[in-house]
Amino acid sequence: MTTIQISNILHNELIQRKLFDRETYEEVIWDLIEDTRELNDQTKTDIEKARSEIKAGKLHSLAQVKKELGL
Repeated sequence: MTTIQISNILHNELIQRKLFDRETYEEVIWDLIEDTRELNDQTKTDIEKARSEIKAGKLHSLAQVKKELGL
């Protein structure tokens, strides 16, 4: 474990970004790092495939799925 010094402004920002009271600052920082990472090639390919399927009308609404499942 390492101790680091941060400004009060940054400390307050980290507090505001906590999703729950007991979340550690390390967890907050890791979430921020993850949010800034670039998508890998497979994820980009999957997103493009999904967009193509949507444009082609290959999708079902939530209402359709519920009806098919009898919900």
